Amino acid sequence: MRWIVSVCRRAWRQLTSMRTALVLLFLLAVAAIPGSVLPQRNVSPEKVRQYLQENTEWGPTLDRFFFFDVYASPWFSAIYLLLFTSLVGCLVPRFRGHFTAMLRKPPVAPARFSRLPAFSGELPVRSPDDVVAVLRRRRFRTVVRTDGDVTEISAEKGYLKETGNLVFHFALLSLLLGVAFGSWFGWHGNRLLVEGDDFAFCNTLLNYDEHALGAQVGEGDLPRFCVRMDKFAATYLDNGQPVTYKADVTVTQHGRSSRHVLQVNDPLRLDGANVSLLGHGYAPILRYTDKYGRTHENVSAFLPKDGMLTSDGVATFPDVNLNPDTGTRDEKSQIGFSGVYLPTLPSDPSVSSSAFPAEKDPRLMLQPYRGVLGFDAGAPLSVYTLDQRQIDAKRLSKFGDPFMLKPGEKGTLPDGTTVEFVGTAQWISMSIRHDPGQPIVLVGAAALLVGLLGSLTGKRRRVFFRITPTGMSAGGLPRGDYPGFAEEFASIVAAVAPAAQVPEQVAQTDVKEVV
Repeated sequence: MRWIVSVCRRAWRQLTSMRTALVLLFLLAVAAIPGSVLPQRNVSPEKVRQYLQENTEWGPTLDRFFFFDVYASPWFSAIYLLLFTSLVGCLVPRFRGHFTAMLRKPPVAPARFSRLPAFSGELPVRSPDDVVAVLRRRRFRTVVRTDGDVTEISAEKGYLKETGNLVFHFALLSLLLGVAFGSWFGWHGNRLLVEGDDFAFCNTLLNYDEHALGAQVGEGDLPRFCVRMDKFAATYLDNGQPVTYKADVTVTQHGRSSRHVLQVNDPLRLDGANVSLLGHGYAPILRYTDKYGRTHENVSAFLPKDGMLTSDGVATFPDVNLNPDTGTRDEKSQIGFSGVYLPTLPSDPSVSSSAFPAEKDPRLMLQPYRGVLGFDAGAPLSVYTLDQRQIDAKRLSKFGDPFMLKPGEKGTLPDGTTVEFVGTAQWISMSIRHDPGQPIVLVGAAALLVGLLGSLTGKRRRVFFRITPTGMSAGGLPRGDYPGFAEEFASIVAAVAPAAQVPEQVAQTDVKEVV
């Protein structure tokens, strides 16, 4: 039984050592790398599914070891908990010892000042009250001890270093707590929002493009609000670099509607969530007229692929060409368009990228497709690309040559149907987030900087005076590396005995011999 207790004690001492805490902190950083390199299931399940389909050899193995759920994996949680335990086990005894040391009186003066790193002998006698007054003006903690005709004064200063060190490590602990609290009770999601009443966003999981909920958050815990984008405006420099992004939005919450301006780095703070503007782009509006004369309109967001907002996307019409007599349609007659949108047509037609991000001379290049779009297969599909599986299986093929349209122009397909480029609507991408651990992390980060500053600037040192009927001597002892201690000690002695000569500092190696 004793050997079990002994092993547990040694293991606990090893776990709570600062070296182990540093190793665990390094391991935590290394363990987080897969979470930033590989797609994560709680953020983008579609990308995880696509990765598994494209990597049939390594994908299942990585999934078995939680590489697509890194931050919820047992091995990441184990490192996190061990680091937390190590910090707590290391800091609590240090805090208790530091608190006790601050309350304890400065130690008794050593017997031989000549063995201290700094000392001065044969000083003129001064009264203990004068010496104490000088030391207290310099914010030393002092204690006077008298034994017969000999009076000793012990002074100590510099607890800021250890205090700052403890504040730094407790702040690091609070950062871990804040991150853990935020991951459990926080949530976030991304949404692409097109301007107009028909595209208003309400805060439910089904309306998010991507979302991630904390372990203790359910869909019913999301705050209820709706956001509608009324107008978007952007300004650019002559080289196309954006200057301002500004979106006028209407927010409905608690039965009341209010208008706000959403800008980059200026989030909209709602009750229970913050809405941030991430980017913007264009959504071409197409009007397709099928062979029976019916018109169908489509508004599809195109995603920018460069700084000039050259954008790729698709527009699909799965419900066209419905026979009015039979009420049926051939599923192979579905129409889709793969397109590239240029806000400003370049002077060189061979260049397939926009010349400027604003709409000065817009063009829309379209490639029509006809066949089976794949919406009836039941598998999830991207709204930004056509289903490549349908194209590879020859169920969806090109339908005529590509063409380029200006706003208001029409293009005619081989079967006589037409498509009109009506214009564009603007869209914004929003990040909607609630992180209850953010205040804890903010306070922890501020305390971390304050503690680091105190740890770097604080210098622990002790000064001793011995007063006898025949003379007075002084000695000084820095705790740790303090290159400026000799000058400080000389100034203290000069303030106590202005006419005294302070000998040079002795070798620093003698500090270990002081008892």
